Amino acid sequence: MTARSGTAEGRERFGECWELLFTPPIAHRGLWRPDGAPENSLGAFQAACAAGYGIELDVQLSADGEAVVFHDETLARMTGVEGRLRDHSADSLAELRLAGTDEKIPTLLETLAVIGHRAMVHIELKTPYGEVGPLEQRVHEVIADHNGPLCLIGFNPYSHAWFADRFPGVLRGLDSYSYDRAPHMEAEQRRAFANLEHVSIARPHFLALGLDMLPSPKAETLREQGLPVVAWTVREPAQWDKVKAGCDNLIFEGFIP
Repeated sequence: MTARSGTAEGRERFGECWELLFTPPIAHRGLWRPDGAPENSLGAFQAACAAGYGIELDVQLSADGEAVVFHDETLARMTGVEGRLRDHSADSLAELRLAGTDEKIPTLLETLAVIGHRAMVHIELKTPYGEVGPLEQRVHEVIADHNGPLCLIGFNPYSHAWFADRFPGVLRGLDSYSYDRAPHMEAEQRRAFANLEHVSIARPHFLALGLDMLPSPKAETLREQGLPVVAWTVREPAQWDKVKAGCDNLIFEGFIP
């Protein structure tokens, strides 16, 4: 069985969300541009909806326990303000502006309200190791009332396991890459994760794999067993051409696929 041949089974379990894993392509942090709406902004999400793409975004916890949409652990690159995001409340974060624009750091609740049913949303949980639970709980509280298609993605397999044990009906994709840039991990763990051995912990419904580990014989085996593979982050057509035979969709930025 391939990922696509398993579509009927996936559709029965996850409905529209499963279908939208395969098409359309997914805009990385929204459809942002250096001279336009910045990454992970409401403007970038509006642009992705208008263009008919799916959306990938990043979520982490504010100091007061709100799920906010932002990628980096620190604020400096996108706001010019020093310090960690997790040390600020959601209200104080909303006062900051992204990349010199009028765009603010939105909450996940605000973001999903803006997107509605117009796009499939891939919510990447930025859960640090050893801190599983608070972010997952808040995200579930938010998505429980959302009427549009969505799925959860992330690198922490224990975050996936949290959802698998409590809310197995939420579609989930395990992020992975070559782990050659993971100094916080021991060499043995890096090798295990790069070989997707943590799939057994995460129990995902699909895989979101970095270009630095594609093509992957292990991923192809899992794909043949029914786990779709989404490639990230594709920044030019030639990159997609090299891997698309073993993938089911792409997360892209910097060009229009």
